[in-house]
Amino acid sequence: MKKIFYLIIILAAGTISSCKKSSKTGTGDTSNPTQPSKNGTVIQLAQDSIFLYAKENYLWFDQLPDYATFKPRSFTNAAPLTALSNEMDALSQYAINPTSGKPYEYYIYDPGRAKYSFIDDGTETGALNGVKGDFGFDYNYWEVDDIRFTYVYPGSPAGLEGIRRGYRIVSVNDNTTLSYDGVSGGKTYGNGSGNNINYLSNAVFNSGSIKMTVMRPDSTTFSVNLSTANYNVNPVLKDTVLAAGTGHKIGYFVFNSFTSDANADPQLDAVFKNFANQGITDLVVDLRYNGGGYVSTAEYLDNLIVPTTKSNTLMYNTYYNSILVAGKETLLKNQWRRDDAGQLYTLADVDYSLNSGYNKPNFVKKGSVNVPRVFFIIGAGTASASELTINNLRPVMDVQFVGETSYGKPVGFFDIGINKYTMFTPEFSTKNSAGQGDYYDGMTPNTVGYPGVADFDGIDKDFGDPAENLLAHIMHYVEKGTYKLSSKVTQSISSNTPRSFSLQESRDKTMLLNRNKFTGMIFNSKKVKLKAKK
Repeated sequence: MKKIFYLIIILAAGTISSCKKSSKTGTGDTSNPTQPSKNGTVIQLAQDSIFLYAKENYLWFDQLPDYATFKPRSFTNAAPLTALSNEMDALSQYAINPTSGKPYEYYIYDPGRAKYSFIDDGTETGALNGVKGDFGFDYNYWEVDDIRFTYVYPGSPAGLEGIRRGYRIVSVNDNTTLSYDGVSGGKTYGNGSGNNINYLSNAVFNSGSIKMTVMRPDSTTFSVNLSTANYNVNPVLKDTVLAAGTGHKIGYFVFNSFTSDANADPQLDAVFKNFANQGITDLVVDLRYNGGGYVSTAEYLDNLIVPTTKSNTLMYNTYYNSILVAGKETLLKNQWRRDDAGQLYTLADVDYSLNSGYNKPNFVKKGSVNVPRVFFIIGAGTASASELTINNLRPVMDVQFVGETSYGKPVGFFDIGINKYTMFTPEFSTKNSAGQGDYYDGMTPNTVGYPGVADFDGIDKDFGDPAENLLAHIMHYVEKGTYKLSSKVTQSISSNTPRSFSLQESRDKTMLLNRNKFTGMIFNSKKVKLKAKK
């Protein structure tokens, strides 16, 4: 299962263990115990560990039930990952947000499933360290009967076959019945069954091979047969400098994942060095599909963007639950890490108090790009570490928001090793230097606190095309001082034709399609402040 998270580097698999170890693999204890037991199957012991770690570290731990009420071992399934995921989903629904009256992790597009928490079998951990093993693309519906590739990773199976963003999917495994049949914005499309949506999702994300007919922008078609394969991820999908009006140069780049510093930082350095050499006057950061990743990479990007005059000022504050702040955690002593100097420590040794400098980092300006304003292109896939990056900069420069409402994830994770799985569940929240945060419903362009323009993601055009819907708005703003508004709210300026989906329906559609995608903001265990030794 993919979800958005704040990544912690995981050590060798040998360091990962559950709270209680057992070599038993039989049916285990079915007596419905009222307290954790040392007896049980490997999965039952892992289920106990999930519950116990959450009761200690979960941001809203004080709203969780006791062991006897929750019954961790009651979540049975022949597939271990499914059993653990079902447990995590159920556990996530107890903590209620007083503002909405619903769970903090309520996911309207898939009620009962956690909006943030998830169990990883290694898939997302590998991807965030720069290696993926899939077809290498994602897609969305431009129209009810028009499916487009939203991005393609170079070097991936799809990229090697010449597929590009904006190309159209005509058929999948010889099936042309792919029209959108979901419910979005309260409107039902087709019969509303979701059969076509699920067929396409399973073919792309849950299979090892796929056959597709693809249409180029010139209406010519070609067929491809893809098999999943491992490939290295360059999180920068596009970077270019565009001329806009008199004396303006726009540095534009697409950053698609906050992979580890080792993978991402050199790519970011190269982009900003090129921008500096070309003397850009304006900056556009395209995060529309970026579900997040490592906090440390988000800080690195902020330090490349922040104005020089704001260096050494507060970037953000980090908040943990009262158990962690008081230093009363016990289970985290089982979670070993290694810092930048190679020193071993456990997550129980980390200073989680607000007074810790690690939990309130300052900006430290990097590079020589120094612009007073930054445009962020966002959408329903913009989550967690992406939203952190944006929120950090709001008090210190002119931040403009262009696109659709973001995902809404102001919380982040530890990576908790349990048997061969990794548990990701909210352990902290952040607020910027102005105390702004809690954007659980996302960041909506052109609303209070989020200046800019709301409009459709122009997936009918490639990244960096000045005619692409959202980039066209920015080009117009840089040249004229106003955003280029379409004549109708349901019309795209890039195609100049009415849209079947309204803007709200478009976001709902994307959130529904993304319900299994990774979203996250992961604690950086490499650069921490440890508690003073007593």
